[in-house]
Amino acid sequence: MTNRQPEPYGRPDKRRAITEAARRVFGRDGYTRASMDAISAAAGVSKRTVYNHFTDKEQLFLTVALEGAEEVTAAIAQIMDRHLRKIVDLEQDLIDFSLDRVAAVTSFPDHFALVRAIEAEAAHIPPPILKAWIAAGPQTGHLRLAPYMRQIADRGLLKVDDAESAAAHLTLLTVTDVNQQTFYGAVPLPQEEITRLVTGGVRAFLRSYACAAP
Repeated sequence: MTNRQPEPYGRPDKRRAITEAARRVFGRDGYTRASMDAISAAAGVSKRTVYNHFTDKEQLFLTVALEGAEEVTAAIAQIMDRHLRKIVDLEQDLIDFSLDRVAAVTSFPDHFALVRAIEAEAAHIPPPILKAWIAAGPQTGHLRLAPYMRQIADRGLLKVDDAESAAAHLTLLTVTDVNQQTFYGAVPLPQEEITRLVTGGVRAFLRSYACAAP
């Protein structure tokens, strides 16, 4: 007979199971309809275990939203550095960067299901959650892109008075366009259509920001 020790309070594997299940349930059911019962069942733990880790549904929702945003931000940061730290062909590098940035959405399907839920239920989500989400979520991606715009401008390749505005415009013309048409990856587009949209967006961006050839 094997003697089993009680599970330690707050086990990391239990917390991870809860947050992964919560992300799926919130993405599927939305904030308002999702229940702690459904989350505990999806995680394979008791509801009491969920409450041992998280005070209430609001705290759990905010946790999974922000943790997902951090994971996506880290992935996008690597993509930015890989494509934009050293520019060889400005147009092609911006196209390749934007295509990889778009493709990253499909690497985090549960997180972007949650993004869709947030956008659909914004009026019913507690304001503190929305405020924290805006500070960490996709809306601030241009702030992390802005230093690269400034570096490229410093090399004489772009005319940029406001790096944050330039970064926001590149995002709107490329990533936002695709995300809106695919509902953050929920409705697939043919790769050739994605490439067409991104290429057109980059060229429109360069018509406004590229320096004239000497």
